[in-house]
Amino acid sequence: MKEELMNKMTPMRLLIIIPCFNEESRLKTEDILHFFEQTKGEDYRLLFVNDGSTDNTLGVLKELSQQEDKIEVLNIMQNVGKAEAIRQGMLQNSHRTFDYFGYFDADLATPLSEIDRFAKVAEKKNPLVILGSRIKILGTTDISRNPARHYIGRVFATIVSNMLKLPIYDTQCGAKLIQHKALPPLFEKPFVSKWLFDVELLFRLKNAFDESENKIVEVPVKKWKDVSGSKISTVYFIKAPFDLLKIYFRYKR
Repeated sequence: MKEELMNKMTPMRLLIIIPCFNEESRLKTEDILHFFEQTKGEDYRLLFVNDGSTDNTLGVLKELSQQEDKIEVLNIMQNVGKAEAIRQGMLQNSHRTFDYFGYFDADLATPLSEIDRFAKVAEKKNPLVILGSRIKILGTTDISRNPARHYIGRVFATIVSNMLKLPIYDTQCGAKLIQHKALPPLFEKPFVSKWLFDVELLFRLKNAFDESENKIVEVPVKKWKDVSGSKISTVYFIKAPFDLLKIYFRYKR
């Protein structure tokens, strides 16, 4: 009982990793600083990982970190891709005493305000993993997606859900929280696929923890918007089925 009261009194500590590759023109610096104004009493930190950008992304990030002490920057000299950039961010900070580590996309298609919503779910339910989910609910969520990508995504998500034998609606939303103790089995080894590492994380989670279904919570994001300038190309859609099969046979028990 005493421990429960202490937990309620102690603010949830979160580190959110945001991988960046040539994001100079897309970084919403005002939105980022506004987020910290709105969450002054909370212990939330953002770690931007500059993934070998060739534009002035690093300069913009350093300027941001000078304006807000809860913003940190990790610079990777050579481009390694989103999956590995996130993995490096997790590994290099896994010794720190955050309750949850997470990652969001640099374009803030999922706004930073969702972090606070996720934190409240974490406090209440204490899951191993929280998945942002782009579900269009009339009068509740504002989801704006490219129609073609939406329908392709629904087919893909259904296939993945059947493979995992878990009723997951959206594996590819770029907003997730992961409990500290789950970092080693999820991030110690490099990912098989740089395209579908979100799916690979769920396969690793299922293999590492029993009754995985009870340890995952999907949270419908209140707002999500397709942002122009996405790094996802047609190559992704060509490689995705082959990578999915590679992941399935690698982790199939």
